[in-house]
This record gives sequence, structure tokens and C-alpha cells, in this order.
Amino acid sequence: MDNDDKQGKKQKLIRKMKKERGYLPPAWTYMVEHDIDFMEAYDIMYELALTDGKALPAKYREFIAIGILAFRGQDNAVYLHIKRALKLGATRQEVLDAIKTTIVPGGVPAFGVALAAFMKVEEEGKKASQHA
Repeated sequence: MDNDDKQGKKQKLIRKMKKERGYLPPAWTYMVEHDIDFMEAYDIMYELALTDGKALPAKYREFIAIGILAFRGQDNAVYLHIKRALKLGATRQEVLDAIKTTIVPGGVPAFGVALAAFMKVEEEGKKASQHA
């Protein structure tokens, strides 16, 4: 494969990942540029784990990701997955219920991380509606 074909393949994967997720961390773009084979494999795993499954729709899979990421203190990742859950059709109340669920198994710190991310999404929504 010549260099132009490789670059085209890389750009296609970057566009696909951004479209599916609604975001793409800069580190993922870096990895596509440096090891596209690895990132193609990662993308397949991501799709199998976080898109509609055989029994569990993608928005519910996002709730699981939100809880785990909140427990790990990954506030920006929680924020991105909340936005994705909403894009996938979750209601704000469903997201808030998922966040409330984190308090018993994950503790107050996990709940706080998730709630702060939710509040950021809410604030962005208010600002967007004021400018519309």
C-alpha cells in the first residue's frame, strides 16, 4: 500500500471513530497515525462493547461505562459518555438515575465525578438554547 493509500485509510478511520462516538481524544488520533492496525482492532472491540448488543442497547451500555469511569475518577471521559448516552436517546432523567446508582457501589467520590460531568452537560445545553 502506498503512502497516499495509508493516509486515506487513516483519515477514514479517524472520521469513522469521530462520527460513531461523537468525539475522539487526541491520543486516539495519534495512535491511528502511528499504529493503524492496533486502532482498527481497538475500534472493533469498542463497537462490540459500546454499540447496540444482542440484548443490551447502546444507551444502557453507556450507563455502565459512566459508572465505571466515574469510579475511576475519569471526569472528562464521564462527560463524553454522558453526551454520547444522550445522543443515543437516553433521557436526562435516565442519566441522572444512572449517576445516582454509582453512590452505593462507588461511593461519594464517584457520584461527585459523575454529577459534576452531568452538570457540565446541562450547563452547555442551557447556553446552547439561549444562543439558538
